[in-house]
Amino acid sequence: QVQLVESGGGLVQAGGSLRLSCAASGRTFSSYAMGWFRQAPGKERESVAAMSWSGSSTYYADFVKGRFTISRDNAKKTVYLQMNSLKPEDTAVYYCAASPGRLGLGTTVGEYDYWGQGTQVTVSS
Repeated sequence: QVQLVESGGGLVQAGGSLRLSCAASGRTFSSYAMGWFRQAPGKERESVAAMSWSGSSTYYADFVKGRFTISRDNAKKTVYLQMNSLKPEDTAVYYCAASPGRLGLGTTVGEYDYWGQGTQVTVSS
């Protein structure tokens, strides 16, 4: 069983920055493909960014390219999402997800096996 705990959300003004963290349990974190998703009220959960287990492959949704950066520290069993130039439309609950043993990366909800509880990000205009 893998447990994921997100942190770092909060309220920020437009143009500001936040860094989300996702701490994972499990002995083989280095073999997990990881992803960040978000869900705004009344909308479906959508992929924001993803990283392969090795870190060699990354994916970003078009709406965050150039503003968000995903990274991982396998020694700390943690994945991060650095969010810069935040916009009001980035307001959502952000979730991290893990896919143990996945080669490459996943960009859809169904490709992930474990989810965190989510952290709220609110961007004011």
